Amino acid sequence: MRSKHPTTNLAGVVLALLAGLLTTTVLVSPASASPAPPSAPTVPSAPGTAATPGPPTPTAPATPATATAPGPTAAADCAAQGAPSSEAAGRAITAACTQVAAGTWYTWGGGHGPTPGATYGSVDPSDPERSRNDPYRIGFDCSGLVRWAWSQAVGQDVVGQKDAAEIFGLPGQRLGTDTAALLPGDLVFWGRSWVHHVAIYLGAGRIVEARESDTHLMVSDLTSHTMSDYAGAVRFAPGDQGTPPGGTTTQRTWSSGVNVRPAPSTAGTPVAVLPGPTTVRVSCQVHGQSVTAEGYTNDAWSYLPDYRGWISNIYLQGPAWLTDVPECKPQPALRS
Repeated sequence: MRSKHPTTNLAGVVLALLAGLLTTTVLVSPASASPAPPSAPTVPSAPGTAATPGPPTPTAPATPATATAPGPTAAADCAAQGAPSSEAAGRAITAACTQVAAGTWYTWGGGHGPTPGATYGSVDPSDPERSRNDPYRIGFDCSGLVRWAWSQAVGQDVVGQKDAAEIFGLPGQRLGTDTAALLPGDLVFWGRSWVHHVAIYLGAGRIVEARESDTHLMVSDLTSHTMSDYAGAVRFAPGDQGTPPGGTTTQRTWSSGVNVRPAPSTAGTPVAVLPGPTTVRVSCQVHGQSVTAEGYTNDAWSYLPDYRGWISNIYLQGPAWLTDVPECKPQPALRS
């Protein structure tokens, strides 16, 4: 009997081991499959850094054909607001407005080529950052636009390669600084000590202008400029240019803040103030009140028909009594 127990027990143990082995295999098998390796931690990129950094690609400056005009008003607003001062002035407004509608750029020095028209500009030394693209853009500066507009209005280059200060001295009716006297087509100027900007008045307090680098030609408010620096307006009369009649000659003033008087004396309110050296027309001269300035004394006064006023010859370049300018006989009527 005892001999049977070891046999029976051994068989049971073997069976038990086999059963345990099978159980273990079934339970462990799923876990024994190779798990996916854990993902590597993601390292966040520095803010604003592209996934594959590289040197930036240079971008060519925008051209008028592809740029979006940032002007203060729509081109549709560019038109005379009322009757222009003359038919030619109305045509000058129309011409300038075509450039606004075309999205033409302001370019420093633009429009001053041998003939009127848009040209490449230059870098403005006073604002190199803003004007950095001007050499790559075709457009106008303020006086270049006025030149082109009037050339379209009258069929010839009546302004020439002049800057704003020189245009201020061209023939025409001087309107002073009273903006109530303005009519569409009048030229308006800024720069009391030195004329540096010109625009064309549209009426209703609006102007069309080439204002500054990195902007397109635009329509804006007259008062968007500093009115304490407003130098006045000229009702341009290009038909008065050429060889002046009756012995009238062209002279050049010097100094700044020169008064044009209603009579050949320092009495009376000035009819105009010349902010800086200006080209003027002189029709005749007389002996009037003696004036002492800059170490000189002179009693000669010259009549400026475009201003309908008088200037002391002290402020005209040349001799005390101008050569080839007749004496006023009779004296021009004094301003009332």
